[in-house]
Amino acid sequence: MTILRINHVQLAMPRGLENEARRFYGEVLGLREIPKPPALAARGGVWFELGDAQLHLGVDADFRPAKKAHVAFEVADLDSAIVRCQAAGHEPRSDDRIQGLRRFFVDDSFGNRLELMEASDPRSR
Repeated sequence: MTILRINHVQLAMPRGLENEARRFYGEVLGLREIPKPPALAARGGVWFELGDAQLHLGVDADFRPAKKAHVAFEVADLDSAIVRCQAAGHEPRSDDRIQGLRRFFVDDSFGNRLELMEASDPRSR
């Protein structure tokens, strides 16, 4: 067996808050929503395109936000991401503990921890 790539990452969300997921992931982070397969659509949740992978937000009846485990998004303009998050009421928490990497943590609308990062020196990519 050879693992080829990550196909998707799934985060949990509370039932009935799909529009809030669309607002944060679609409007604030700029991800494009993709349709769920009809057989899964009735379960709720929202799916987004994430480069050549996907981000799935799935409804969890016993939802608890992920406070330590997280998804890390590499972005092309971290300063713009900071402004967009702040404008939407999601305060970024800067972290400079990794040399050569600018990054911050932010909570989504449900309290899930996310990381957004950008290489300090674009040549280091």
